Amino acid sequence: MGERKVTVAAEVGLHARPAATFVQRAKQASMDIAVAKLNGGDPVNGKSILAIMALDVRQGETVVISAEGDGAEEVLDELAAIAAAP
Repeated sequence: MGERKVTVAAEVGLHARPAATFVQRAKQASMDIAVAKLNGGDPVNGKSILAIMALDVRQGETVVISAEGDGAEEVLDELAAIAAAP
């Protein structure tokens, strides 16, 4: 299983537009995607906008994005870039 640890840079955190962009890309992937806060908590479905927003990830917090399957590394790189974008 691949994973990426990413510090969220957007002022609004992983909410609204950044969350929508993240979920849109995640939904294009054939594998399951999970997202969790680094400091604890259960992982949530990375393809669910409500689950992502419920994490309440704020600017400067780190999340762990994980996926497993063919093409997972490429998808993880793209999702990490979205989450880290200011």
